[in-house]
Amino acid sequence: MKGMGMMPQHRRKPMSEINVVPYIDVMLVLLIIFMVTAPMLTQGVKVELPETTSEPIQADKDVESIVVSVDTNGAYYMEIGDEGGDPMSLPEIREQITKILSQRTNSEVLVRGDEHVEYGVVVRLMAELQAAGASSVGLITEAPSTDK
Repeated sequence: MKGMGMMPQHRRKPMSEINVVPYIDVMLVLLIIFMVTAPMLTQGVKVELPETTSEPIQADKDVESIVVSVDTNGAYYMEIGDEGGDPMSLPEIREQITKILSQRTNSEVLVRGDEHVEYGVVVRLMAELQAAGASSVGLITEAPSTDK
């Protein structure tokens, strides 16, 4: 007679179910994050750019600027100081900019693009310049004429 006068002992079985409540919480948080960030990921937005005048950049005397120009035909030219050059390809521009910026880290890179050149040509040039090590690339513009 086992344990007379004592309450019989009941053994609890181990629980074999997974508690999914924390997983549901995580899923809901991720759902909210994706719902908030999804509208920000749109690639193309139609915009009408305003026409404004801008103040000229104050050039430092000790910083030599490198100007890369794109003409209406999509040909690239590189000017360092007062020296102009012959037409170059994008890989040649990238190679030259990489060499120059490895020697002179304080040089600024500016892009002068013809107004009739395709937007994609200028964007490809700017991407190559950044890949060559140019931390910031400026755009050269002219002030709008007042003879209207």
